[in-house]
Amino acid sequence: MKGILETQVVASPALESNPLGDSSRRALTVYLPPGYAEGTARYPAVYFLNAFSNSGKSWTNFSAFSLSVPERLDALIAAGTIPPVIGVFPDGWTALGGSQWVNSDAIGRYRDFLAKDVVGHVDRTFRTLPKALARAVVGHSSGGYGALVMGRYHPELFGHLSAQSPDAYFEYCYLPDLPKAAAALLKAGGVEAWYKDFLRRSRETKAKGEDFSVINILAMAAAYSPKKGEPLNLELPFDAQTGKLRLEVWNRWLVHDPVRFVPKFVDAFRKMKTVFIDCGSRDEFNLRWGARMLAEDLKNGGVELTHEEFEDGHTGVNYRFERSLAVIGPRLATE
Repeated sequence: MKGILETQVVASPALESNPLGDSSRRALTVYLPPGYAEGTARYPAVYFLNAFSNSGKSWTNFSAFSLSVPERLDALIAAGTIPPVIGVFPDGWTALGGSQWVNSDAIGRYRDFLAKDVVGHVDRTFRTLPKALARAVVGHSSGGYGALVMGRYHPELFGHLSAQSPDAYFEYCYLPDLPKAAAALLKAGGVEAWYKDFLRRSRETKAKGEDFSVINILAMAAAYSPKKGEPLNLELPFDAQTGKLRLEVWNRWLVHDPVRFVPKFVDAFRKMKTVFIDCGSRDEFNLRWGARMLAEDLKNGGVELTHEEFEDGHTGVNYRFERSLAVIGPRLATE
């Protein structure tokens, strides 16, 4: 038997009048396990947070010779590896490519969108078990970062988390892209000029390979160093003319680095029943090191943790959700 996918629209008060003008009405795809329609049982729920440059719809995309995440849920449930669960796929897309699942004056209140609007809608609409021990939040890359954000702020909502290849140790994962972004923005004549041309090229022809580094830095600046009145309401962590690191802005980024905030909020993570972290040993964004640092801090803080590395890179690794869910699934409350 297979589960079914249902798509609804969530009207989000948290995203109303967001600075980017993105819609506050968001498509929400929900996976309902086999037998859901025929019974009255309540189920634990797993929330899947999309990565940067993806949306909630990305989880259900066809992938040649592979499986989508809903198909992997079918297989895990059929094998008895995890109990039947409701899978929730909220949409964290923004006009800059992503939200990092934080509240930002430049992007909008995406942490509140998930924690208040989406969780509330799901619990009202579907037969969930509305308690932390029956909820898990999982994600890869920026989605993994978002899972850590939820662990920091909302252990009362999520009793389990999986952060897979999460953005962490910003010196390694973001600094290499700063000079690339500086060069592109200088050549284009500034943030707004580059962004306008980027949108035009993306729609009329195609984006260039180096564009990802630039849009990624702009999106991260919008998440970590918003500033009203600046172009796109964000402050860059480098000087526009010389490329010199602006330490007062860069330090604002570092406050949001999991290797900085996890030790300060380790009590929140200690409240969680399950914490899973993994990363590929060949991750192209150097994220294995941040994952190792997080694992050390969490273990030293008394958090019950599973930390793994696997032989692969950063992309095309949604098969790793089979492993993280195999750890989390048996620990979810089912009644």
